[in-house]
Amino acid sequence: MTATGETYQAPGHAGLKLLRATVGRWLGSRYDLHQHGTEHVPADGPVIFAANHSGWLDGPLLIACTPRPAHALVKAEQFEGRSGALLRMAGQISVRRDENDAAAVRKAVAALEAQHAVALFPEGTRGAGDVAHVKDGMAYLALVTGAPVVPVALFGTRLEGQAGDSKPEKGARIELFYGAPFTVERRPWPRARGEVRTLAGRLQQELRVHVEKSAEVSEVALPGPLPPGDTHV
Repeated sequence: MTATGETYQAPGHAGLKLLRATVGRWLGSRYDLHQHGTEHVPADGPVIFAANHSGWLDGPLLIACTPRPAHALVKAEQFEGRSGALLRMAGQISVRRDENDAAAVRKAVAALEAQHAVALFPEGTRGAGDVAHVKDGMAYLALVTGAPVVPVALFGTRLEGQAGDSKPEKGARIELFYGAPFTVERRPWPRARGEVRTLAGRLQQELRVHVEKSAEVSEVALPGPLPPGDTHV
């Protein structure tokens, strides 16, 4: 329940299972997928998957491949037409990236308090995949719920020099690395903005280190910056 008395229900799981099966089959038939470190993902309880973001394919991978079904925060622009209906049915969470979307945050909190998993890209937009910056949403969710944060490093979803909305060629190798979760002590309201920002910086560093260590053993390199003028973020 929010401070105004408004209650948010956790998104449903039934449609999410169907979407995971459908998207998972497509990904498995098209790409050479490899997952590492799945043993690090808690088997139950709330968990936040926090991933680097460099290509369009990152979203489908988090929806379909994480060891536990996760409600992903998806940019509001995707919630249009038939794709939007499918995302809603699957319990995905629409988020407006150009503002502090309180409704999206509350839905994510409700999912975590229901012991579900939530997936997000802390950077907010596609980039080089090196987690050069993060927004505060990941830290805020962790502080409010005490959910452990599992870092996820994605490789192979975009090639060097390609646009943000490009897709790898069929048969391309794609790798997902899950790291050991880092825990955050749940903090009651009020939570000072400076406290959230400080935690966001710490979590950013944890995720960056995970990406860097994963890059040392990955068979696929990070793609580097988006091409100049690319608006597909």
